[in-house]
Amino acid sequence: MLALNSFKKCLPLLLLVSAAVFADPTMIAPHHDPIDIDESLSLSKLLDLTMEKYPDTVWLTSLEAEAAAIRQRSESWTAGASQAGLRFQEATSGTLHYLDAHVQVPLWNLGQRNAEKAVAEQAETSAVSQSVAIKLRVAGLIRAALWDIALANIRYEQAQTEVSIYGQLLAKVKHRIELGDLPGADELLAQTELLQKRSTATLAEAELMHARKRYSSITQTTKMPANYQEELVALKEIQQNHPVLVAINSQIERKQAEIKAVKLIGSGQSNLDVGINSDRGNNDPRSNQTESFNIGVTVPFGGSAHLAPQVAAANVELNKLIAEREQLYRNLEQAHHEAEHNLVVNQLELSIANELKQSSETLLNMAELSFSVGEIDLMDLLRIQSRTQQAILNAKERSIILQRDKAFYNQAVGVTPWNNL
Repeated sequence: MLALNSFKKCLPLLLLVSAAVFADPTMIAPHHDPIDIDESLSLSKLLDLTMEKYPDTVWLTSLEAEAAAIRQRSESWTAGASQAGLRFQEATSGTLHYLDAHVQVPLWNLGQRNAEKAVAEQAETSAVSQSVAIKLRVAGLIRAALWDIALANIRYEQAQTEVSIYGQLLAKVKHRIELGDLPGADELLAQTELLQKRSTATLAEAELMHARKRYSSITQTTKMPANYQEELVALKEIQQNHPVLVAINSQIERKQAEIKAVKLIGSGQSNLDVGINSDRGNNDPRSNQTESFNIGVTVPFGGSAHLAPQVAAANVELNKLIAEREQLYRNLEQAHHEAEHNLVVNQLELSIANELKQSSETLLNMAELSFSVGEIDLMDLLRIQSRTQQAILNAKERSIILQRDKAFYNQAVGVTPWNNL
């Protein structure tokens, strides 16, 4: 009767059993993405190595080149390219010759050259701030990848531990069946649980491989630091020196400098004309037989209507950047709030998880003793065992998640204390 009751209890689980129940317990997916621990690799070094190969490096280099080009233009003595002209005229008789040569040099308008230098300075500043902002973004990707590996590794190790525990339980059940203490159906029940744990371990290993691949794809390396825990840098609010805000502010300031420089173009560039004239003839009474030097200045006017569309277009870009800054600040505030809230919640959750782990382990010890003397059946033991292992995993995960949340908080407030680690 006892055997029949046990069989009825485990019947739903038996429907899940396949021929794989009896497969080699060491079988595991052959796909591996190895990541090696490098004791000498620090987070700061890892970030620098990642930045060297990061796709945005090309863009950042071009920003520096652009700033250098603007600087070179602002240091020029002329406002544009100079022009040289030469004209020769000869009478049909061949006895009269005119030669006219001149050079035209565009001049800087009042204050225009200083405005161009200001644009160059803002372009240089913006290039640096963009680099810092990109570095923070890459730091966030590395942080997420590292802690994804940590969580996946904890889950994989726990799954492997459970395979071992349920394998030992199966051996005990078989032994007690041989002694006549347990019905034969309990062996199938224990085998079913072991199969499920092996399946969980296989999936956990796959997730670990995926996490490793994401890490190597981001960093372009198969090495990871041994220590990547961070000290929390608590801030009450988002600071104005947040790299993201500094980057967008530098773009706004550059655009403002560009608008000022464009306005100083006015109606256009004034031009200085310097030339010589030669009037020669062979006994021709029309020839003055003279050489002359002349200088003149041309000043444009009335061009404001033609410059207005360029100024208006620049103002559109400026206001778009200002709107983007406001939205970025709101996003940063929200991220800061969420990161702060997650820290508080997960600190409480960790405390609860540890207490639950301790009570579950105590209950499991009692259940194992009760099972050994026949006070409870295998189904009850498996249920308690499952809850205990889940409690153990939760406690491990919460510990990792809390450390991860510290890194994510630092990321939200724009802090990367990599050099201290």
